[in-house]
Amino acid sequence: MDKISYFWIALAIFLIIRKFFSERNPIPETSPKVHKITTPAELDTLLSSTRLVLVDFYADWCPPCRAIAPIFSALADGHAAPGKLAFAKVNVDHIDTAVSGKYGVTAMPTFVVFRDGQPGGVAVEGLKIRGRSSVLVGEGGKVERIKGADQEALVAVVRALVEEGGDGAPADRDAMVGLVKALAEEGKKGE
Repeated sequence: MDKISYFWIALAIFLIIRKFFSERNPIPETSPKVHKITTPAELDTLLSSTRLVLVDFYADWCPPCRAIAPIFSALADGHAAPGKLAFAKVNVDHIDTAVSGKYGVTAMPTFVVFRDGQPGGVAVEGLKIRGRSSVLVGEGGKVERIKGADQEALVAVVRALVEEGGDGAPADRDAMVGLVKALAEEGKKGE
């Protein structure tokens, strides 16, 4: 084979590999109110400086993570309150694996509620928990985490955090449900 043939073969291989990995682009983040955590120290700082924190443990390659990312961002836009309620994202592939292990994250996405720097739950009213494998309930019937892209549970947890003292925008249930439905429809149109 001559050099030109090798060039074309190498180019074809490059284009195939590029196409394969193009689906692994980072999840686009639209909200400046979502803290992008890149080190364990950043997470510790946020947890110690904010009373209530909802952390999204995700991965770029995860389709459910991509599906719920715009909803998480919209909830942060509407309800984040400095020092009171924060929203954060931790890419489990780009941070020390001890972080996800420390908080028992075994699936993506997993949303963990933190209270005063420690994992803790929030009392959620109106959410059917029985038979819902995505919701982990701890002591006192409080929701501690959500495994998977459960939009209804995520909205209910944020509403409960706001009502409990996040002091973000009012937790108008109808407005939040409308937002989620609109984002879900927008996502379907893009497919």
